[in-house]
Amino acid sequence: MGGHHESEIKIPDYRIYKVDNVPDLVKVRDILATEGLKDPWLRNEVWRFPPSHGSRYQQYFKCWFRGKRGLTIAFGLAGSLIAVEKIYEHFYPPVHHHRKPYFPSSSV
Repeated sequence: MGGHHESEIKIPDYRIYKVDNVPDLVKVRDILATEGLKDPWLRNEVWRFPPSHGSRYQQYFKCWFRGKRGLTIAFGLAGSLIAVEKIYEHFYPPVHHHRKPYFPSSSV
């Protein structure tokens, strides 16, 4: 079943994962140290954190506004279209057919 691909799975060396490289895990380690505790398996959580490229909010900003060009273009086009529509309505206001006239005709 599946095929006979003999691809080798590369398992990274465990020594590349260091708690000192992840600020969030360093905080956890320090909090545990103040309580007199130690987590020997904390190194196993390092892979969950991406390499340090700024804070979590900076990574979020990069993801949405630099990484996804289509979303940035879509927001720009939507904003431009709304601006054009507002300018058009300013110079050519819509006619309201169900509005009472300002000077009603006298029926006397």
